[in-house]
Amino acid sequence: MQSNDHAPRPLAARREGALAGRARVPGDKSISHRAFLFGGLAAGTTRIRGLLEGEDVLATGRAMAAMGARMRKDGDVWIVGGVGNGALLEPPGVLDFGNAGTGARLTMGLVGPYDFGATFVGDASLSRRPMGRVLDPLRLMGVQVVARTGDRLPLSIRGPRVAAPIVYRVPMASAQVKSAVLLAGLNAPGTTTVIEPVATRDHTEKMLQGFGASLEVTIDAEGARHIALEGQGPLRAVEELTVPGDPSSAAFPLVAALIVPGSDVVIENVLMNPTRTGLIETLLEMGASIDVANRRQEGGEDVADLHVRHSRLTGVTVPPERAPSMIDEYPVLAIAAAFAEGTTVMQGLDELRVKESDRLSAVAKGLEVNGISHVEGEDSLTVTGRPDGRGLGGGQVETHLDHRIAMSFLVLGMASEKPVTVDDARMIATSFPEFETMMTGLGAMLEPAR
Repeated sequence: MQSNDHAPRPLAARREGALAGRARVPGDKSISHRAFLFGGLAAGTTRIRGLLEGEDVLATGRAMAAMGARMRKDGDVWIVGGVGNGALLEPPGVLDFGNAGTGARLTMGLVGPYDFGATFVGDASLSRRPMGRVLDPLRLMGVQVVARTGDRLPLSIRGPRVAAPIVYRVPMASAQVKSAVLLAGLNAPGTTTVIEPVATRDHTEKMLQGFGASLEVTIDAEGARHIALEGQGPLRAVEELTVPGDPSSAAFPLVAALIVPGSDVVIENVLMNPTRTGLIETLLEMGASIDVANRRQEGGEDVADLHVRHSRLTGVTVPPERAPSMIDEYPVLAIAAAFAEGTTVMQGLDELRVKESDRLSAVAKGLEVNGISHVEGEDSLTVTGRPDGRGLGGGQVETHLDHRIAMSFLVLGMASEKPVTVDDARMIATSFPEFETMMTGLGAMLEPAR
């Protein structure tokens, strides 16, 4: 287990002055998980640069090592020796994913069709998160599931002697469900097809093709994506795989620079995959000064540097169909909205109810204790801003062991009239271990709180 077993570490942020300088955010979390999964499965040796070394991703690496992959680090490069598709070994003990929902769900998909048993455990936060959306399609493939409390961790799965390929229409916009089914299809005979009515992040499809999988994507007359994967084919190691910077992590210095007066910050090497840039699109609509510079390719993905300056923001209505491209960024968008002129309306947020916490409720409560006018709906959030930040802040926010809640409200404290405290900052390490060092390096004031 990770350090969540120890005493909480409250942290406070206070307004100190303009943010300035250059920053490089850690590698993309979604791509880092998949790099360990595919590198550990593909035959041969994959060298990974720029990997996010947060607790969540390392948990996925440990799970792959438990099933036969060879992992070692040489300087800043991870060298992963894969077992070959279809050749994972039964893990000798439980697979502990800590707080890593993505790692747990994708690994369930990967190991589900294997004719062996695997037990998944996690921390208190992960153990409250529903796994049924991934387990349901795995059951259709013949996987048996044993769980004590519904489809929640801890749980054990056992694959069939031969898994059945399926055609699965994803009932919600979820890259995790899509990816879990595709990963399961790797060890099932024949063609496994995922039908995705609403497009979500496509890192799994891109990376599978990069590792040599036989995969085809088509669009039907209704605009739904059909992703067809030929199972039990070879996967070949990628000699050099570079992970671009995580746009979800870049969101925190980005919003901080927009709302702290006088700020001028460059965030380097940010992933610009169109399935992940909803926050930037929304902030530009609000009037943000964000210059996208030095566009280039890293690891088969579009990346760029973002030059961000303090801006006068105006409230907007964010359409629900944008949610899949920015689902992790709504908490920090709510902070930007708190400093915008007028009202910002965010819709289609039901997915936030089942993240590391009930993120929608946690954001609303954090706004409330910091004097920010808002309305929480069943799947919506409306925030009315105060551009000068007057009267905002002064509250202690319950993070519910959620790293994005912690970082979002620390960003609030950098611009609000009164300091903002989060009840525990330890879990920030799950996705962004360098957050505090990077933000203080740009000029933010973060200090231990009582």
